[in-house]
Amino acid sequence: MKKWTSLVSLCALFFGFSMYAQDNAIEFKFDNLISKLPLEKSILERTESFENHSSLLNALRAVNLDKVLNYNGEFTVFAPSNLAFEKLSKSTLDKLFDPENKRTLKAMLSYHIIADKLSASSILKAMCRGNGIAKFTTIQGDEITASMQGIDIVLTDKFGNHAMITTADSNQSNGIIHEIDTVFVPEKML
Repeated sequence: MKKWTSLVSLCALFFGFSMYAQDNAIEFKFDNLISKLPLEKSILERTESFENHSSLLNALRAVNLDKVLNYNGEFTVFAPSNLAFEKLSKSTLDKLFDPENKRTLKAMLSYHIIADKLSASSILKAMCRGNGIAKFTTIQGDEITASMQGIDIVLTDKFGNHAMITTADSNQSNGIIHEIDTVFVPEKML
């Protein structure tokens, strides 16, 4: 009986070491796999890959804000879609993209960027604390107010312009993108 006990113990010990080695090998391979996964893209890199944001990308590049959105940091971009830009009149677009109005275009785009990472849930939590509204300061220095319209988050600038978040929470390495359906064009700019 002692012979069998020793043999069974030896087999159990060998089996245990074998399983431990296999587990570590699997764990090692898994760690290697994770380290090779691509990191999230920056806001700029993601915007470049979205065909639906080509107008925004062109505008950002025209005023060098593209470089800002490629930095490490925490940003929230309320990104107007191409359809949002198409809502603007041709004369408004011509004025905005005129090289002489670079400062105006930069100010307008700055109304769409917040220097903080705000997910849709954090916007909703802020609205709950604010009795249905929340205010966020843009990098332009003015506030955007968030409120609910049915089940949609609606953003309003100080001039009363409204934009609805149509696609929320595109997380990136340096912040988050929320697609909106309207371009904020403050009245005093045009």
